[in-house]
Amino acid sequence: MKFNNAYVMTGGIATGKSTVCSLLKRHGFSLIDADVIAKEQLEDSKSELREIFGDEIFDGSEINRKKLANIIFASSEQREKLNALIHPKVRAEITKQAELKEKFELPYLMDIPLFFESGDYDCKMSMVVYTPKDIQLDRLVKREGFTLEEAKRRVGAQIDIEEKKNRADWVVDNSKDLKHLQNEVEKFVDYIREQYDGIKV
Repeated sequence: MKFNNAYVMTGGIATGKSTVCSLLKRHGFSLIDADVIAKEQLEDSKSELREIFGDEIFDGSEINRKKLANIIFASSEQREKLNALIHPKVRAEITKQAELKEKFELPYLMDIPLFFESGDYDCKMSMVVYTPKDIQLDRLVKREGFTLEEAKRRVGAQIDIEEKKNRADWVVDNSKDLKHLQNEVEKFVDYIREQYDGIKV
């Protein structure tokens, strides 16, 4: 399905997507959040997860997300098993929500971190929140307490941020301070305003 009013926001881990998302929501944009959907689908897939990964990823009846993350980021094969289970369910829910939003003929955001990895959605345009890899790694080490090797594994599990930057229709640069990022977001919002006469975002 073609989503004529969907603007996809993507990027890499620790590039600042959450901050950009918050700034855009202040302008009144409606949002489809793939991460929220993925977490919901994980909760609904406990029996399949137990079959695939065993009891070790569970604390009682609850998924231990840290243990699951350690497994999938240590093995591309295990990561593919999880993706094969969850991605089709996430895509179906995103499509369902997008079909409802398309009826209003107004711009809305799809926050899809793995947009390029999971197969492109047919959207109005893609926007990448860009941060150089060295800053990504530094943020992961400082913010999450990862070792440098752990941070490299997380970043390496995604398509390289430089490739995403080259594939995107629009780039929001988040390599400097918050003021610079706010200006970058304003440019993107101004562009969308130009596409929709009279829209108040």
